[in-house]
Amino acid sequence: MPPTPTGQLAVPRLHRAARIEDAIHQFFERRLRRTGWRINIVAYTCYGAPGWVRVMCRVLIGRPDTRQRARLEKVRGWRSFTTLPAKHVTVTVEAGGVRHETKTDRSGFIDTVVEAELPPGWGTVRLSMPDAEPVEAPVRILDPAVRFGILSDIDDTVMVTALPRPLLAAWNTFVLDEHARAAVPGMAVLYERLVTAHPGAPVFYLSTGAWNVAPTLTRFLSRHLYPAGPLLLTDWGPTADRWFRSGMEHKRKTLARLAREFPDVRWLLVGDDGQHDQEIYREFAAAHPENVAGVAIRRLS
Repeated sequence: MPPTPTGQLAVPRLHRAARIEDAIHQFFERRLRRTGWRINIVAYTCYGAPGWVRVMCRVLIGRPDTRQRARLEKVRGWRSFTTLPAKHVTVTVEAGGVRHETKTDRSGFIDTVVEAELPPGWGTVRLSMPDAEPVEAPVRILDPAVRFGILSDIDDTVMVTALPRPLLAAWNTFVLDEHARAAVPGMAVLYERLVTAHPGAPVFYLSTGAWNVAPTLTRFLSRHLYPAGPLLLTDWGPTADRWFRSGMEHKRKTLARLAREFPDVRWLLVGDDGQHDQEIYREFAAAHPENVAGVAIRRLS
């Protein structure tokens, strides 16, 4: 990129949709902060290996909640999308006794890799900032000796969504009470048996779904006894150069990233034929045969 007359690099101009979104967020943020709304940190399950951790979270501006947080009744899907991000605020990450500072992006997200020495297995990292209550994010540290892992799609693979039928999928996602969502029969048992047969094997859940629904998905997986594991989702909002992100590109980039981060792990790739899992997994297996233990595709009727 050529330098500007001042000698600095030119800043790429945001897509019109992103500028409109930023203006709407700024309008509501000023007014909601005056009414007492506060900043909250939403922690996502992180992962890593000895020496590093990938930290993922989102910072939102939300209504003060004086009710019991554990009381989750009649949680409709659309509520997950009525959020307001806290843009460009500083969050402190404490991992393995080391503090790191990082800033949220224009959508309130943090997705960064920090240096940390944590033992293999499950641990936690602490996320804090001056205007919010600190939270702890679970983190799965892979043992360097692990050679097998499960990477699973979510919609219509572990949870019934009916994506090939758009109206029904919209009803299931945005209207249906989260406690009424149905699990795909037999999948939790399959994953549990695979994990039992391969001690220490991680389970990652890859989806084109939005990060907004991560807390709902985490509760769903726990309620239906799926093995715990990081969610690898995406942001549905406008990007710097387009209206919406590409779900297929998100899955391709995530698979390639996992191959770089864990070059010795061979993944069982599990998906369904309702979207493009077959094509994406086939491409990845051809490019990284050393990282694929097998491909399992659920056929939808």
